[in-house]
Amino acid sequence: MDIGIKTNKVIKFKAAKLQTPEEDFLAIEKPVALIYNGISHVVMMTSPKDLDHFAIGFSLTEKIIESVNDIYGIDIIETAEGVEVHIELSSRRFMQLKEKRRNLTGRTGCGICGSEQIEQVCQVVPVLPHHDKIVLSDFCHSLAYLNQVQIVGKQTGCTHAAVWLDLQGNFIAGFEDIGRHVALDKLLGFRAKQIENNQQNQKGVILISSRASYEMVQKTAICGVEILLAVSATTSMAVNMAKQCNLTLVGFFRGDKGVIYAGDDRIIR
Repeated sequence: MDIGIKTNKVIKFKAAKLQTPEEDFLAIEKPVALIYNGISHVVMMTSPKDLDHFAIGFSLTEKIIESVNDIYGIDIIETAEGVEVHIELSSRRFMQLKEKRRNLTGRTGCGICGSEQIEQVCQVVPVLPHHDKIVLSDFCHSLAYLNQVQIVGKQTGCTHAAVWLDLQGNFIAGFEDIGRHVALDKLLGFRAKQIENNQQNQKGVILISSRASYEMVQKTAICGVEILLAVSATTSMAVNMAKQCNLTLVGFFRGDKGVIYAGDDRIIR
């Protein structure tokens, strides 16, 4: 399986003057097909690594499964055109998938391409409890964790990252991808698997390197995470959804500063 990087000869220029040709790094982008019980459901353009976590996270956030136990097996097969991820679902979940199945084709940074109706875009998101609280000063150094997991990003400048922190701001796990939604799905898939195996509890915070669109909020809330920190901006729809589902949403997060858009009652003053 690819590590996510390839080289390419380039010519850089500065002050309109061409420089000597040199080798540069590119982030690998491949079409990845998620195939449930033999039926192709979606094709996403992703970084071709950590695809088992992506398969679990996407299945959870799309409500194809309710828990990791609904997946009986995952096989990853490289083809000449891309990668096929074969997911074996329980009979009950597969029957439900076929009933609401939609034919969509995803693209980098877009998880709703091909949706036929507006109702397919906005899923019902549960109202979150108030179990988690954080002290902002504990997260002053959290941005360094984004760089820590962006192995491909360090060489290409071409990936987003999503990291999982405990309530004291300590690093637990993180993933990168050319697509911000896919990076988050990978993280949520990893988290779900860890929780299922009793290797960690559900309490914690998600930090993302991108903006917080409504879909990033939706994925976070569906998986029961109460706090989302985003390095970049957020949108009106994301803020509305965060307020409706009781999620704490912070944008323009820079460690020691940021903007709280919703759920400030989880921030210990």
